[in-house]
Amino acid sequence: MQRSDQTLGLALGLLGVIIFGGSLPATRLAVSGGLDPLFMTAARAALAGLAAVAVLVVMRRRPPWPHFRLLFVAMLCLAILFPGLAAFALTTVPAAHGGVILALLPLATAAAAFAFAGERPSLKFWLFAVLGSALVVAFALRDGIVVVTGDAYLFLVVIVGGVGYAVSGRLAREMPGWEVISWALVICLPVSLPAAVLLWPHDIDAVETSAWLGLAYSAMMVQYVGFWAWNAGLAIGGVARVGQVQLLQPFVTFVLAAIFLSERIDIVMVGFAIAVVTVVALGRRAAVGVRAS
Repeated sequence: MQRSDQTLGLALGLLGVIIFGGSLPATRLAVSGGLDPLFMTAARAALAGLAAVAVLVVMRRRPPWPHFRLLFVAMLCLAILFPGLAAFALTTVPAAHGGVILALLPLATAAAAFAFAGERPSLKFWLFAVLGSALVVAFALRDGIVVVTGDAYLFLVVIVGGVGYAVSGRLAREMPGWEVISWALVICLPVSLPAAVLLWPHDIDAVETSAWLGLAYSAMMVQYVGFWAWNAGLAIGGVARVGQVQLLQPFVTFVLAAIFLSERIDIVMVGFAIAVVTVVALGRRAAVGVRAS
């Protein structure tokens, strides 16, 4: 692989991470501003799906039927479960808090990639996974179990996100990354569009403008454009190398949560994030090159 390819892949991956870093703050704006988490999930997927239909028609793409099963899995994880669970979680926990727990996503993605590739993670890999999980659990419980429900949702987000990213990365090796997310969203449209209409807010005047802005960003940028950059970066620069860029996502979330939500970012939160990111980075390195015999 040429150095220019690596640089471009890392740049696209970084762009995707910056966009993804706004996911939790935008979702928090939406649900705290009057939008129901179920409507938020359906509307986000529906808006992105309509945009995907337009792009696929303009590009004259035909449905990739041989990949339908994996696209369905990607859709279920990334268009329904991930945003839905995150929306419910953020009704009880701050976006910055969620950013720490989602720091486990790169490690979860690596584990899911091994599972789909039929490879066997090393003992060292699992030791780092357990250590990282223990740090995140310790952070979640540092003030007691008041927010345990939100944290439980976020741990599920990590699991489904890891599976969704792994499946998308696998598909991106066989078709353009933008097409992967586009078809996944189109598959979701028969459910997401009617659900968005049925769940439309009854008292629309009670919904704050910031909530609609949060929905718009989540739908068009996080759910769609972000995956264009992210999947392209993985395909060009390599999954293992570009995947490391995602370790910066918690810090992007911290900055955006502080700016747009006025959330307090304390030194303990930053310390836990650095510790988790360090463990995840070491775990990812331990996993590279370990294959089933």
